[in-house]
Amino acid sequence: MRETKVVNRRVFLGFGAVAAAAAFVPSKAAAASTGAVKAPERVLSFFNTHTGERLKTTYCTGGSYQPDALRDLNFILRDFRANEIKPIDPRVFDLLHELGGTLETDQPFHIISGYRSAQTNALLRERGGASTGVASHSLHMVGQAIDIRVPGVKLDHLRDAAKSLKIGGVGFYPDLNFVHVDVGRVRTW
Repeated sequence: MRETKVVNRRVFLGFGAVAAAAAFVPSKAAAASTGAVKAPERVLSFFNTHTGERLKTTYCTGGSYQPDALRDLNFILRDFRANEIKPIDPRVFDLLHELGGTLETDQPFHIISGYRSAQTNALLRERGGASTGVASHSLHMVGQAIDIRVPGVKLDHLRDAAKSLKIGGVGFYPDLNFVHVDVGRVRTW
């Protein structure tokens, strides 16, 4: 009988510790108290406007990035001009997942530009200069940026939703019909 009271007391004290922690970190404490809270799956859907390729994939399950899905995402976001693939920073996918939730749409992100090789970036810069939004040290070249639009979503609404996340850079190109988002420092243009 005595041993049962000790175990119950320990359990009681454990719940007290979790409750106290909840005051400081509510989401982590809630996850700790339930023991088996499963992180939701993160799904993204894309249409590459240059290649016609489509992809819908679950890139994160149970809080873990899925290597096969990341490989597929890296492929669809490749530099199609140079046929060069570079790993895209998973934070870009998380940003897009958050953006999709903010927009409350199930439409795929239309890819205007994902990864860009240095050669492609220089070519695009020569063709249109800075007016086309091609920076000489573009985050596209390190897999940390994407230019997008979403069917049925006005471009200014897409821009405003991206800005509201305060995750990275947001560039607005209404004449070219796309919004740039990246995981660099927070800034707008």
